[in-house]
Order: sequence, then C-alpha cells, then structure tokens
Amino acid sequence: MLNTHVRDPAALPRLLLSLLALALVWPGIQLSELSPGVLLQADSRREMGNFVSAFWPPAHDPDFLALLLEATLQTLAVATAGMTLALLLAIPASLLASRALSLRAASRGGRLGFWSRTLRLPVRGLLIFSRSVPEIVWALLFVRAVGLGPTAGVLAIAITYSGMLGKVYAEIFESVNQRPAHALLQAGSSRLSAFFYGILPDAAPELVSYTVYRWECAIRASVVMGFVGAGGLGQQIDLSMRMFAGAEVASMLLAFLLLVWLADQLSRLLRGRLA
Repeated sequence: MLNTHVRDPAALPRLLLSLLALALVWPGIQLSELSPGVLLQADSRREMGNFVSAFWPPAHDPDFLALLLEATLQTLAVATAGMTLALLLAIPASLLASRALSLRAASRGGRLGFWSRTLRLPVRGLLIFSRSVPEIVWALLFVRAVGLGPTAGVLAIAITYSGMLGKVYAEIFESVNQRPAHALLQAGSSRLSAFFYGILPDAAPELVSYTVYRWECAIRASVVMGFVGAGGLGQQIDLSMRMFAGAEVASMLLAFLLLVWLADQLSRLLRGRLA
C-alpha cells in the first residue's frame, strides 16, 4: 500500500516564508493607515450610493457629447505625442546603453571592457533619473513652467516614458541572440547595419508589444495628469466630479474604457502580425 502520510519536506520553509511575508507586510499596512471598515460605515455607504446612483443614465446630450469627443481626442493626442517624443529619446539612448553593438563585446564573447562600461554609465544614469520621477510630478512641474494645458502632459510622458522604454529596449537588445550582430561587426559591417540585420528581426515582436503596452499606459497616465491641469479627459472628469455631475462622469469613464480596449485590440493585432 502507498504511504499517504508522507511529510512534505518543503512545508516548513513555506511556513517560514509565509510568516516572514506577513511580518513584512503588516508594518506597511499600519503605515498606510489602511482601514477597509471605513467603506462599510453608514455615512460612507450613503454618500457612495447617492453619487453612484447619479451615474445612470450617462449624459448623452449633443453639447456634452461634442465636449466629450474633444476631450477624448485630446487625451489620445497627448498620449501619442508623448510616446513619439519618448521614442525619439529612448531609441538612441537604448542603443548607447546596450552592449549588443559593442565591437569589444563582439570580439571578447560579450564581455565589456572597463572604458566601455564607464562610458555607458551616464546614459544608464539618465534613464534611471527620467523614469524614477513619476509622470504626474513632471506634469506638475511643467504646468508651472508652460501653464495649464496638454503641453505639460506631453512633456511629462516624454521624459518618464523615455526612461522606461530606453531601459527595456536595451534589455531586449541584449536578450536576443547576438551572434548574428557580432558576426556582422567582426566582418566589418557598421553598427547600424548590424542592428537592422542582426538584432532587430529577433527583437521586433517584443519591441512592438512593449511599445503598444506603454502607449496604453500613456493613455491612462494622460487621464490622471488631467487632474493637475494637463487637459483631456482627466480635467473634464475632475470638473464634473466637483459639480457632482455623475452622469457626465459615467460617460467619460465609458469613453476611457473604449480607448483602453482599442489600444488592447491594436496590441493583439500587431503581436499576431509579427508572431
């Protein structure tokens, strides 16, 4: 007969890891002052019920729909323009930060020399700095610099997302098979030719997938930045919420959901074409 009382040798380590995780999470819960019970209080439930009940039916009068269309297009334009500027900054930065096109790495089996690593440090430091500051903080700074409007949102997305894209692009370039690019470099090919023919064909699906995902994130970020005066759907949602116009908020949330859904469908289509 099979012994059904065999002890799991990993039971004790799992238990200790679980206790350690709880011990680390509990101070964080205390510091964040998390109190879900507040949502169940009578006053909170009544206020939330009154506000949510005003969501139906969504606002659909012609004047408001025209305003909603303009705000939606502005949000899409802010995200797209910000991503375009971010790409213009991220692509050269990622090539400088990556070791995939290094002649020394090609001749030494992928290992960089001291000076090669040192020269890449400023580029990597710039990428770290640009992505470490949240885009809403950049938006607040640019609102002070250039005034209210979508320009602040475009610049904030460009700076933050250039750091994110540059870091991930460099890692993608280094994760693909680099032997074709190294062979081209050793044969006398230029770095640009080695990139286009040795690295880009393998890296293209991941690059496109991550870029479209970041564009979807930029759409969400442009809505959030609207709350600090960067225009678009976020600014209109903020105004409607201040006036307790739940029907208008509902319509704008539906428009926002549609934008995110369209971005997701575009990502699937591009991944399917490049697969």
